[in-house]
Amino acid sequence: MFSNISRFFVWIIMGLVLVGLVGFGSFNFGGSANSIGRVGDTDIDASAYFRELNAEFRAWEAQTGQNITMAQAQTIGLDQQVLSRVITTTALENETARVGISVGDQNLATRVTEIEAFQGPNGAFDRETYNFVLDQSGLTAREFEETMRAEVARTILAGAVTQGVTMPEVYTNTLYAYARETRDFTWAEVTATALETPVPAPSDEEVQAWYDANPEAYTQPETRQITYAWMRPEDVVAQIPVSDEDLRQQYEARLEEFVIPERRLVERLVFADEGAAQSAADRIAAGETNFDDEVEARGLSLGDADLGDVTRGALGAAGEPIFALEEPGVVGPIDTDLGPALFRMNAILAASETTFEEAREGLLTDYTADAARRLVQAKARELDEQLASGATLEELAEAEEGLTVGKIAWYEGMEDGIAAYDGFRSAAADVTQTDFPEVFELSDGSVAAIRLDEIRAPELRPLDDVRDEVVADWRADATASALTARAQELIALFAEGNETPATQGLAEVVEEDMARTAFVAGTPPSLLEEIFAMEVGEWRVISGDGITVMARLDAIAEPDQSSEEARQIKSTFSARMGQTLALDLQDAFATAIEEQTGVTLDQAVINAVHANFP
Repeated sequence: MFSNISRFFVWIIMGLVLVGLVGFGSFNFGGSANSIGRVGDTDIDASAYFRELNAEFRAWEAQTGQNITMAQAQTIGLDQQVLSRVITTTALENETARVGISVGDQNLATRVTEIEAFQGPNGAFDRETYNFVLDQSGLTAREFEETMRAEVARTILAGAVTQGVTMPEVYTNTLYAYARETRDFTWAEVTATALETPVPAPSDEEVQAWYDANPEAYTQPETRQITYAWMRPEDVVAQIPVSDEDLRQQYEARLEEFVIPERRLVERLVFADEGAAQSAADRIAAGETNFDDEVEARGLSLGDADLGDVTRGALGAAGEPIFALEEPGVVGPIDTDLGPALFRMNAILAASETTFEEAREGLLTDYTADAARRLVQAKARELDEQLASGATLEELAEAEEGLTVGKIAWYEGMEDGIAAYDGFRSAAADVTQTDFPEVFELSDGSVAAIRLDEIRAPELRPLDDVRDEVVADWRADATASALTARAQELIALFAEGNETPATQGLAEVVEEDMARTAFVAGTPPSLLEEIFAMEVGEWRVISGDGITVMARLDAIAEPDQSSEEARQIKSTFSARMGQTLALDLQDAFATAIEEQTGVTLDQAVINAVHANFP
């Protein structure tokens, strides 16, 4: 029970050491108040609350790279999490005192000397190191040892609560069987070709009835009537002045793209010494082996030897012999910075050159596109200033070439036109009728500004406007119903033993060893869920996403519970679940203590602690 220091205690030690090293010191939070409240007869130490809160602040900043203020911490509930943790610790201390659990000096000394932070260069406990660390943390030896004594006592109490907590074998076996069992089954899709008569077109009465029964499908959602101004780079390309001199400068800057020297596809195999390299070269020359075999013999792969396509200069001393080859081959040994090496040349890549005239069109496109994006960004600042001065979107469009104004009836889920941009959809969802238009950037370098003119409530669209949709939906539903009915008829035939899907012209598909998480393309999403609910030999009709299939369960395969893999998985799972259950029990126990003994808090002192944070 005493063999391990609890995770909480280790955290306290490391927290004190780390905070102490930056000069934590001790604090007084106003007057003589050193407690932020009580649990039963035990004070909730204000310094302990400060230390835990300070550690959470540092952890947040380390994780996010950003400082956090007390106001922000309170917004996300960080202070309440820390307070709850400190209250729980105090509740356990109160209970250890009530039941008389204590730790003797000998046990305490053993625990102190085991802490790595207090050990000297020789790995043994060092009194000077101990005093230095405590001094830096702002604690006296007595304060620290009392803190540790209380923590070990809490560990004993928590251990008593969770002693013997293990997961029943039947629990892990049942879950493992559920997760790993598989099914064999046969299925066949039932399509419209299996219907004895096709589904007829709906009558006007049927169309009206379907429309009346499904109004939500034909209701226009809440619509935001938005006026937008939009400037795209392609809209200002005509304003970009371009000269051949500009394009030639671009050509020279990107010359390596257009003038490509002769290259070779090369692999290199480095050896430890000249003798080993020469022996390998001799074996290859004699036909006893080849370059691939030598690479494999070294325990390497061809990927390890591949240099890609390289120029003569990039190969150094190997450049001359490799470029002298007129067909693929092996040269070497050749001294390299890594040692003697053999080189294999696999292909010759001829030099190529794209003249300025040949590259001009592409250079022009790239140049104007880049310049247009910069021009749009520059104009965006001017547009924003004009909007801030009271100009309307329409006035801007009249005065600014390349700026267009349009209107859109936008609703959640609409992604047409300018609504294809995430930035526009986000702005459209947030804008209010009291907002002044502001310029914002879109993902392709274009900019926009919007104005919310009106919000229209959801409205049922007239039947005449959606008749085609209604007819399509009615037909899809009627076809699905007809296919289900036909599938049931076929299953009845199969039960008589004279027919199979194949004899009815349906394509049978056999699936084997399918797990619960498997997916079968061309089937309804619920297929596997239905299969795992069936009995062996049972046929069932399964529909979804416009697909209707018949499926028969052929066999159930239970997993091997005694395999090495199964034992390892179950052991790991059982240990993890046991730890989770133990922690839940500890939390429940602490909560029960708090409720029985009562908790009182001094908000004034808590506020005083908070005042020490920015």
